[in-house]
Amino acid sequence: MEDTPAQECADRYGYSYRGFTSLVSSFREKLAKYPSGSFFFVETKLGRRVSERTDSVREIIIDLRKKYYSVSEIKVFLDALNIEVSEKNIFNILHQEGFSRLPRRTKLVKQQLDPLLLEAEKSVPLSFKPEEFKSSNAGILIFLKYIKQYGIDKIIKTSGYPSTSQIDYRSSILCFLGLKLSNRRRYSNDDTWCMDRGMGLFAGLNVLPKAAWFTSYSDRVTSEMNKKLLKQLHQIWLKEGLLEDTTNLDFTTIPYWGDDTHLENNWSGKRSKALSSMLAVLAQDPDTGIIDYGDANVRQKNESDVILEFLDFYRSGRNKSEPDLKYLVFDSKFTTYENLDRLNKENIKFITIRRRGKNILDRIDNLPVEAWKKVKVPCAGNKQRVLRVCDELVNINGYEGLIRQIVITGHGKIKPAIIITNELDASLEYIIRKYSKRWIVEKSISQQIEFFHLNLVSSSMVIKVDFDLTMSILAFNLYRLLARDLERYESLSVQSLYDKFILNGADIVIEESERIVVKLKKKRNLPLILETMQLYEHQKYPWLNNKKLIFEGASYL
Repeated sequence: MEDTPAQECADRYGYSYRGFTSLVSSFREKLAKYPSGSFFFVETKLGRRVSERTDSVREIIIDLRKKYYSVSEIKVFLDALNIEVSEKNIFNILHQEGFSRLPRRTKLVKQQLDPLLLEAEKSVPLSFKPEEFKSSNAGILIFLKYIKQYGIDKIIKTSGYPSTSQIDYRSSILCFLGLKLSNRRRYSNDDTWCMDRGMGLFAGLNVLPKAAWFTSYSDRVTSEMNKKLLKQLHQIWLKEGLLEDTTNLDFTTIPYWGDDTHLENNWSGKRSKALSSMLAVLAQDPDTGIIDYGDANVRQKNESDVILEFLDFYRSGRNKSEPDLKYLVFDSKFTTYENLDRLNKENIKFITIRRRGKNILDRIDNLPVEAWKKVKVPCAGNKQRVLRVCDELVNINGYEGLIRQIVITGHGKIKPAIIITNELDASLEYIIRKYSKRWIVEKSISQQIEFFHLNLVSSSMVIKVDFDLTMSILAFNLYRLLARDLERYESLSVQSLYDKFILNGADIVIEESERIVVKLKKKRNLPLILETMQLYEHQKYPWLNNKKLIFEGASYL
């Protein structure tokens, strides 16, 4: 039919003229694309046509499923690669390849998944153009409310933390905070989080940077920057009434697993042995749980003077109108008797435990019966414990004048507890109850070691450890602020708060208007979170292009 008019060909074979010319045009397009004519005799497949874009990521989807990732997690990774594939298409591809549904996985299994080998985009400030993506760690966006409400974003700038050519000072610190708040065990396992768009949104970025960036950034952070941030946070906690008149102090050991020739051996209660480590000090308010102070640069030669350094920190920049610290509570080995005398002369009340030597225990055994009396001390569950105590004034070496000594038995220990204090007027029950709250700071230290993974530090640079400790303190305090807003959940540990409220995925919609809508997935405690966050929907976030964060429950039809 070569050189035959189109109308004649159409009439001869029963086509309309327009239909025949469409066939010819389609044929010429395919011939130009496939000069060999390979489009002839193609077997047609039944069902919905799969786009070339979807078909091109088939191998990536299959590879991720072989590494035990779920459909929603695969969707998160593809979103980070700017590949628009729906969860339904991902499921269909896996179903066609013979993959069955994943069984329910524990948190430990999820944390131990094989790392991905996908190349994430370079971290850059988010453009905030209208788009929609998924996140498996969207719960941490809840903490942005507290960062803005308490002005933490402003003091990050004045603390002098550095910025980079692509990421400013505020986003840099929020990158570290995002990892701390989301319970990431090691920064080196970046493939598990640098693909998550929701974690990038937390810092105002498309995605979080890779592990190498975190290492190079922390090299530029000095101890002075960390101290300046803690001092400004201290002023915020004072202004908000989150610090009472008492502070609990305690040491913690941060182990190091590399070359330990330059480190001292410190006792680790968690491992019941001395090991090469960094010695850090923490100060916590026993009522609110806020950790006010931390320092990882403590040496054995000056550890007894840490208490005086903390006093200088607490009083620096304090207005006379602000209440001064009244009580310090700490363990027996925290400082010396000479420093106790200095505290007494500065009119600082202290409550601590006296070390029990053989002579002291022999003397206690020989105390007359009339020296003892019974007191009832409140304890958990609206109950009371009856203790047998001896209240007296004694002399100790290095301390001028008499000091109050309270010997306690009947507390469940074999040896008696010996409390010494310069508080001469308060009742026995008051002093015993106040010292018993010291265990709160030890519990918080244990939480930090377990949740914020301070015992997994692998850097030989003390300044990195100090920065890591500072970020852990800030993240811990954000969890405490969250707990204060959740009625009936104020006493939960950080791990419980994370499991119940923060560990959640979401569909995130950046709208053309001034809203970013976070549609959190169904969870038992989701209604309480939504009620809490609705109170702060008017807040705008400068690092999110002055948009508002709206939290909703996701619904799927």
